[in-house]
Amino acid sequence: MDRVMAATVFNHICDLGSLSAAARALGLSRPMVSRYLDEMEKWTGARLIHRSSRRLTITPAGEEALVKTRTLAQLSRDIGAAGLAQTPSGTLRVACAHFTAIHILAPVLPAFLARYPDLRIEVEINNQPVSLVGERIDVAIRITENPEPGTIARRLGDCESVLCASVDYLNQHGIPKNVDDLAQHNCLYYSGFAGKSWHFLDAQGQAVTVAIKGNLSAGISSLLCESALAGMGIALVPEQEAREGLAQGRLIRLLPQLQPKRLPIYGLYLSRDHQPAGLRLLLDALNETQC
Repeated sequence: MDRVMAATVFNHICDLGSLSAAARALGLSRPMVSRYLDEMEKWTGARLIHRSSRRLTITPAGEEALVKTRTLAQLSRDIGAAGLAQTPSGTLRVACAHFTAIHILAPVLPAFLARYPDLRIEVEINNQPVSLVGERIDVAIRITENPEPGTIARRLGDCESVLCASVDYLNQHGIPKNVDDLAQHNCLYYSGFAGKSWHFLDAQGQAVTVAIKGNLSAGISSLLCESALAGMGIALVPEQEAREGLAQGRLIRLLPQLQPKRLPIYGLYLSRDHQPAGLRLLLDALNETQC
């Protein structure tokens, strides 16, 4: 059997934590993945992974072999990509939420695709996590504190939020003076995160959590921002979403003594091996924009 492929399969098993996940990521059958693992153990002359019905555990010999197989996989990639490093091509499928597509991905794409004209990017808009394997997604861009298990998560930056409301709403209902006052207001909240609680840091860096209530929740931040502009209540939305309304004076920033909790932005993908052309380049571009 191909020892380079056996090493690649072994790396996937270690990265993803199961033979089945490695099989899905590589497009192989599970029995074939098992055969490659057997080949690796014959090659090294040692048990590399302890297998049970519940979990896989890498052995000390497996840890030592993993260092070498990662090096082998990298050499294989470098050799294969030597003539293509400057001209990536093919299709890169990206999944992200509506806000992420508009405010994080879209600003990067014009210069990125102009630089790499042989690349094609397909964007799937979905506000819920997707199956990277089932949907044939190369990378998902997510704003979350809990990246999907089984993925490799590269942190690209942070999403900063702002607490705001319209002038009309504040004239009618008053301006909250402290975090406890929020309980007396109609709060428009994002249904994808921590439900009916908002999280802040005070001037001393201490965490502050407040329970809120309101007559509108949504999984799309632009709807919450538009609703705040319409005078429906107080919203906690990404700063990019509210930037224009704040600049025009149509939205007012509230409780400036509190910092809304920042949320990490991740690029999620399945494997460091056999990455599609342009994946690392796109993540690099996104990282440069967010930093």
